[in-house]
Amino acid sequence: MDYEDKVRLVADSLMSYRREETGWKVCKKSNDVIVSWRSSSEFPGNVYKGEGIVSGSPEKVWECLKPVPNGLRVKWDSNVKKFELLEQITKDISVCRTVTPSAALGIIAPRDFVDVVLVKQYEDGAISSNATNVTHPACPPQPGYVRGFNHPCGCICVPISGEPNKTQVLSFFQTDLGGLLPRSVVDAFFPSSMAEFYSNLAKSVKSLRDL
Repeated sequence: MDYEDKVRLVADSLMSYRREETGWKVCKKSNDVIVSWRSSSEFPGNVYKGEGIVSGSPEKVWECLKPVPNGLRVKWDSNVKKFELLEQITKDISVCRTVTPSAALGIIAPRDFVDVVLVKQYEDGAISSNATNVTHPACPPQPGYVRGFNHPCGCICVPISGEPNKTQVLSFFQTDLGGLLPRSVVDAFFPSSMAEFYSNLAKSVKSLRDL
């Protein structure tokens, strides 16, 4: 299966996660987000769903989220240290490398991830980033980093009818962090990091001037 076919299936998966109301168990609530989880059908771990309303137009929220080199994401997202373009496949599909810092007081060492990424717009005005792990000849495993693997994941920005300055943000993470991490560390890491993700996203959107 080529990169394009693979990532279009991811977009279908994210839409099915978005539609499925049952089976999710809430594991964290904050002012910014509700985080839920369920067992993944992709790997022996969990898929996590974040649901939150961000104060800002969909354009401003997407400006903070869009997966591009030198974009705003590396500035505000504490879990993204570097984002590199490896290959532009089409206008909307690329292969990228993401570098993450150490986490959980150093228990989780720096990671890198190689993903095919699709940006997709929908008729209801929603826009999404969709990603999953791939191999790429330009980026074999790197010294100093544990290679992790993202399974179908991404973010969806959904306009809210009658509320032009608010955006629903749905996020889905299902990541094999690689290495020999205790399951308890992984299970504790994702809900707290997703709550931080929404809090930092809201601050970043607020700091943007009107687009």
